Amino acid sequence: MALKKDEKQNIIKKFARGEGDTGSVEVQVAILTQEILQLTEHLKEHKHDFHSKRGLLIKVGKRRNLLNYLIKNDVKRYRELIKELNLRK
Repeated sequence: MALKKDEKQNIIKKFARGEGDTGSVEVQVAILTQEILQLTEHLKEHKHDFHSKRGLLIKVGKRRNLLNYLIKNDVKRYRELIKELNLRK
């Protein structure tokens, strides 16, 4: 369930902190969030796809770790990001 190239480029443009930024925490979390949403939709239709479910759980854990890192280092950026992505916490 990989993102299409143009979807990924749009996310990078929206969340990049500067020109050429593709690896900041904000970009990584935004990409993971979009992938999580796609996998969630896939699993609603294919309830017994356990391989995809495992991939979803890995992505959720990775996103959680990135958000924990961000909240420790810059609470303001964390709050802006969860508000922008409509993540509850």
